[in-house]
Amino acid sequence: MDVIFYVVPGLIMALAVFMAYRVVRRWLQIRGAWNSGLTAEARCLRAFTTVSGGHGDTSVRTTLHHVYEFIAHDGRVIRFEEDGGPATTVEGDYVTVHYTDGRQVVATAQPPSRVKQAMTTVGILAFLGVVVVFCAGFVAAYGQTFGPYDDFVFSVDSGTSAAP
Repeated sequence: MDVIFYVVPGLIMALAVFMAYRVVRRWLQIRGAWNSGLTAEARCLRAFTTVSGGHGDTSVRTTLHHVYEFIAHDGRVIRFEEDGGPATTVEGDYVTVHYTDGRQVVATAQPPSRVKQAMTTVGILAFLGVVVVFCAGFVAAYGQTFGPYDDFVFSVDSGTSAAP
């Protein structure tokens, strides 16, 4: 039964570290698209919302998605989906996209706002760091308090000897 108190915080820490990796990766991709200097006019092909939560959950989350298509400077037609765009962009609208060159094209229709994105990334990473530190502290405290090797590892018994 004690395994639960080690496995669950371990899984939460692993999830938080993975989420931190994804946040940093996306931040670097968007920053690379803004810094590349490559822009194109893209057409919004579709705008839709997704709804999650609801049944047993009291919170309902609605996310706005846009599907854009543009022609890169090398003639390739690039289509990508982005969430969190402006609600005023509808199907048929033209927007400016920033994108990276290469085999794997990363594009965004978000206008450059480096400070806002950096602050958001730092805030998310700080929160995930607090989650990891809390879970590590919980595991350490639980191991010190209720661990099966409590007396064996953390105390010295003068009546026993380690010598053969």
